[in-house]
Amino acid sequence: MRIFWGIAGILALLLGMMGAILPLLPTVPFVLFAAFCFARSSERLHQWLLGHRIFGPGIRDWRQHGAISSKAKRLATVSILLVGGLSLFLGLPGEVLMIQSLILSVVLIFIWSRPTGQPKAANRAHQADPGNDTE
Repeated sequence: MRIFWGIAGILALLLGMMGAILPLLPTVPFVLFAAFCFARSSERLHQWLLGHRIFGPGIRDWRQHGAISSKAKRLATVSILLVGGLSLFLGLPGEVLMIQSLILSVVLIFIWSRPTGQPKAANRAHQADPGNDTE
């Protein structure tokens, strides 16, 4: 099973990294799933991901507080609005637009209803000891 979780974690991390570049592919869910997989397959990869300067703070915020950073919330909102605008521009059928609007609205409600992540200073202090989950 460790091999399965390791492969799933690597694939999820690759998709998350692609999502950092491609506007339609989400980053955070894939990185969170990668952390979940690595926790079951490789303590070394799990600790590396938790200590990563880009991905680590978001994972720790989610694990400790169920929080999403305000920057991630803003980026998600802008991406969703761009996708909606592109769909309108492409003239997608009304049914598709309605379904897309409903789903993306629920996603936005979920994102904005989550607590906002800790300030960067708190994350930097935690980065010195990523194993400290007692905050």
